[in-house]
Amino acid sequence: MNQDQEHLRLLSIFHYAVGGLTALAACFPCIHLFLGIALVSGAFPVQPGDQAPPPIVGWMFISIASVLILAGWTLAIAIFVAGRFLARRTHYMYCFVVAVIECLFMPLGTILGVFTIIVLIRPSVKALFQPSVA
Repeated sequence: MNQDQEHLRLLSIFHYAVGGLTALAACFPCIHLFLGIALVSGAFPVQPGDQAPPPIVGWMFISIASVLILAGWTLAIAIFVAGRFLARRTHYMYCFVVAVIECLFMPLGTILGVFTIIVLIRPSVKALFQPSVA
């Protein structure tokens, strides 16, 4: 097997792994989401003489957590798709853009993104992504 093909195969596998870790990490704001729902619904008992927090606090928890969860799961799906495209050697520009974006997910995404960029800028790898004329 060609070295470039082997690198693309490994990058594809690592994209699946980092995509899974990204999806798992995106679940952590669920704690804040449930806390916000509890604040809004009044699930926390209020001591006599104390005042319950205003509902806006709960809604802030809900909205920020929802945005973070949605963004994390979207990034995870994008990384999974990039792994699939790397395995099929299609959608070169999509794989490159996802590699740049996943550099934000430190430290594993940064490492994987940099290695993916290094492999994808090789002319021999770019040739593997060209549609075959048959």
